[in-house]
Amino acid sequence: MKVLLTGAAGFIGHSVCLSLLARGDIVVGVDNLNDYYDVSLKLARLASIQAHPNAKNFKFVKLDLVEQVATAKLFHDEKPDSVVHLAAQAGVRYSLENPYAYINSNIVAFTNILEACRAIQPLHLVYASSSSVYGGNTKLPFSETDNVDHPVSLYAATKKANELMAHTYSHLYNIPTTGLRFFTVYGPWGRPDMAPFLFADAIFKGRPIKVFNHGDMMRDFTYIEDIVEGVIRVMDKPATSDINALETNTNAPYRLFNIGNNRPEKLLDFIALLEQSIGKKAQQEFLPMQPGDVKSTYADTTALNAWVGFKPNTPLQAGVEKFVSWYRDFYSKP
Repeated sequence: MKVLLTGAAGFIGHSVCLSLLARGDIVVGVDNLNDYYDVSLKLARLASIQAHPNAKNFKFVKLDLVEQVATAKLFHDEKPDSVVHLAAQAGVRYSLENPYAYINSNIVAFTNILEACRAIQPLHLVYASSSSVYGGNTKLPFSETDNVDHPVSLYAATKKANELMAHTYSHLYNIPTTGLRFFTVYGPWGRPDMAPFLFADAIFKGRPIKVFNHGDMMRDFTYIEDIVEGVIRVMDKPATSDINALETNTNAPYRLFNIGNNRPEKLLDFIALLEQSIGKKAQQEFLPMQPGDVKSTYADTTALNAWVGFKPNTPLQAGVEKFVSWYRDFYSKP
């Protein structure tokens, strides 16, 4: 299978790419290598892909998907069987500082992806949504049938918009689309702007960590290998209409799934596991809740399991140990 994978130098995209290559797929990886976080980490991810035994099946294209003509040409030239769209402007707090980055990367670029898919009609478009779409919902666990009309950050609003846009193209042009609502992904090669990385980095370097809402938070931490397994299984099973779940009479080939560990963990317990793995206590600076943040996330993965026979299940301690081991090796920490 030929897969066009956007965000190939990103955290999730890098690991998805390695798994696709391992099973013999051809991958056209796209990334704009922006400087939202350390570009050297993105280049190192690319280097690890290019060192894969099946790297001959990998082609890298540096491209900003906001460029409509260039995006359309890429799809026309490559004619992928499936598209996995993981490129996005991520992060909740940064959306308060630079909202236009989210409109460009998450709305304009996604429009270009949809239009390109309209032109070539791939077997399936799988795209990254986010648990952030659940906003301030208090009913736990979060289910795909819950109301998500009240986002509490612009980032979340753009992800909700992506789901609506995808449904429109599925309905109008019969393009099978599946949105994946990721829950707090962590693990080797992780993003430096996310709490797991920020905490580990600070503990190793003896700096204080910022603990928001005075530590009274819970997250459904999901290990990267589980996310990858879910993405690829979903990609292999193109969406079909799901009238009952959507409570609508549309026959659009459209699906949405949570991908989470189905087990919320206390933030302070996560920090304790990091301390244990690193062998060093954290200096904790307790702060109030930040704008756009939420107190708890918790994924109901019933629908995902029913669709592809899989749900994430990596225990938090095992995942944290693997992440810390990677960090030590990558940054040469004792």
